[in-house]
Order: sequence, then structure tokens, then C-alpha cells
Amino acid sequence: MRLWARDPSIATAITVRRHNPFYLEDVVLPAGVCVTADENEAVDEADAVLLAVPSEFAARTLKSVPALREGVAVVSATKGFDPERHLRMSELIAARFPLAPVAVLSGPTFAREVARAQPTAAVIASTDEALATRLRDAWGTREFRLYTNRDVVGVEIGGAMKNVIALATGLADGFGLGENARAALITRGLAEVMRLGAALGAAPTTLTGLSGLGDLVLTCTGSLSRNRALGIAIARGRALLEAQGATRMVAEGVPTARTALVLAGQVGVSVPICEAVGAVLFAGCAPADALAALLGRAATREDSGLPSRGPDA
Repeated sequence: MRLWARDPSIATAITVRRHNPFYLEDVVLPAGVCVTADENEAVDEADAVLLAVPSEFAARTLKSVPALREGVAVVSATKGFDPERHLRMSELIAARFPLAPVAVLSGPTFAREVARAQPTAAVIASTDEALATRLRDAWGTREFRLYTNRDVVGVEIGGAMKNVIALATGLADGFGLGENARAALITRGLAEVMRLGAALGAAPTTLTGLSGLGDLVLTCTGSLSRNRALGIAIARGRALLEAQGATRMVAEGVPTARTALVLAGQVGVSVPICEAVGAVLFAGCAPADALAALLGRAATREDSGLPSRGPDA
């Protein structure tokens, strides 16, 4: 197995020390992992290429990947959208490698717990069911349990959108609004994700599964959630850029919120939680005012605008 690092000094440091000096620095890499800063070496003789970079760098990273042999699969583990064209990662991959089999890896997966071999369940999604099954069997372990799914759109929408809802729950937690408020935001956030997902072609069952509800709950409640932590920091008075600069880790909810608003506008879907988060991040709205606007919304039916769950759904 080969691991590519953009920075040659980091590749050298990992090779020498067997751990990343900046991320998961207490996790030792297995001896069988070879680290390189050479893109050609990284993909040479590969059967599959896994893309696991922040969404804002995905398009640039894909451009640097050299031509692949016929049949080499490209798998995205990035939970976000391209911030310029508002595309899903699988769409970016297909544009760069139109003949390559494509799959998506997503689900409730904090990297630290996966690296420590703590029990985790995730989803491999591909329209090519044989590919999904092959990757499941090759990459799954007893502690890293993988399920297959054909709904690539739903898996990607769920994996991206949960970051925006986690930002909202972080804002609420930062103001000390309580666990009832957090549960309400998660539940109504799921309804929002399902509305948008259905309009974009996702299956409702996918968004109530691991890559939807599962990842949503983890990211909105987990102590390792970068997006929830960012929301808490903003609620407590830190400016967005200051809060983002306090860590090397990337909170995907910021660019995802912008794309979510663009996509929702294109398909005519109501996304009030995303709008509240966007108002705080991009329009200078005070977090307290954004939350007050959410609380002041007119009451409606709980199932308003949700996709059908009937036998033909």
C-alpha cells in the first residue's frame, strides 16, 4: 500500500518516524505502508486509488494524479462538494477519469477511532455493484465493517450535508441551549438533508442509514467533531477565520454550507438550518440572531416536504 503526501518533507518524516507529525501523531503506520511525495510512484501498479483530501483541494489533487491503467478504480472518501462548481466528488472523479470505475466511501467514521481499530461501520457506494463488493471484501475487517450501496448520490449528500447541521448544533451547544435543542436540530436537520437529497436524486433509505443519519448523529454529538467544535467557537465569540486558523484540521461544513444554498436554490428546496448557518458564516449575522430566526419560524407539519416512503419510493 502506498500513501501519497503532497509535501515531500512530510513524506520523509512519516517514512522515518512511521507517524504523521501533524495528524494522528500518536498512531504508528504499519510497516507495509510506503509513503511518497511522487504522484507517479503513488499510483504505479495500484488496483484502486483512494482520494481523502478536503473538498476544496480535491479538484487540484485529481489534476495532479497521472493517467491510470484501465480498470483502476477511484474511490472518494471526501465528505463535501467542489466549492467552485458545486459538484459531488464522484462527479469530479468522473470528469477527470471518465473511463475509471468510481466508488464512494462514507459513514460515521472519526479517523482517530478507525486508526485505533475501534469498531466502525461504513458504506462503499457504487453504481457498479461488483466493484462495491470487491472493495468491501478487500478493505473491510472485523473492526471496520463495510456495507455496500448503489445510491452514490445519497451517500455523498449525506456525508457532506451533515457537516452543516453539525455547525448548527455547535452554535446551539456554544450558547448552552441544551440537549433538547440539539436533538431537535439533528432531527430537523435530517429532514432538511432528506428534502435536498430527494430533489437531487437520493433515496430516502440511504439518508436514514450509516452515511446519512449515522454520520449526522456522530458529527453533531461527537467530541472529535471539527464542525461542531467550530460552531461552538463561533458561538463563544471567535471570528470564523480565527476559529479556522486555530487548527490544521479542515471543517468541511463551511464550504458545504455555501454549496448547499446554491443547490437548494436550483431545485427549490427549503433549507432553513443551512440558511441560518450561511447567514452566520457569510453574511455577518450574529449567531444569536440566526438561532432566534430559526426559533421564530412559523409552525408547520412535521412531514412537510419530505420524500415519500411508500412502496414505490
